[in-house]
Amino acid sequence: MANHQNNTTLLVMDMQNIIVSIYAKQEGDLLPFQRAVEAARKHDIPVIFIGVAVREEVQISPRNKMFGKKAGNSGKTAQDTSMQIHDSVQPLSGEPVVDKFRVSAFSGSELETLLHTRGIDTLILSGIATSGVVLSTLCEAADKDFAITVLSDACLDADPEVHRVLNEKVFPRHAEVLTVDAWMETLV
Repeated sequence: MANHQNNTTLLVMDMQNIIVSIYAKQEGDLLPFQRAVEAARKHDIPVIFIGVAVREEVQISPRNKMFGKKAGNSGKTAQDTSMQIHDSVQPLSGEPVVDKFRVSAFSGSELETLLHTRGIDTLILSGIATSGVVLSTLCEAADKDFAITVLSDACLDADPEVHRVLNEKVFPRHAEVLTVDAWMETLV
């Protein structure tokens, strides 16, 4: 497949220290993420990092089941080390880090503008959690007519069964679902 870099980007979502510390339990859990980032860079596919941002002025309703417990200011700022991108997948100079304020990578962020400005129409998704940012971003990206690939082993979830059902039953309705190895084979 030629010219991947012209219209494709790898999204590395919610790989912040605080989130990684909750979900990455095994020594090799982050290896697929690292391999995906390395492969994208090797093949000149832009990498965009997405992170949950905390701002005092952005209020979250207590009705929001995912973030409601954290409504209001958590006391953590973007500069807090727990909110930084994990060392295993550190952004290089020039690679954007996009702040979002809800679950989807598009929610309250500049992601859609960034993608359109760069002529991106194909998204490769990786992130934590499968049932959180990956699911929400996939649904919104599909509604926005992006072509989507989910890297199933570069996603983590607290519930292995939910992870399996999403990757085997739900995601294939909207996206191609590949392992990092299978995706890398398409890049040759």
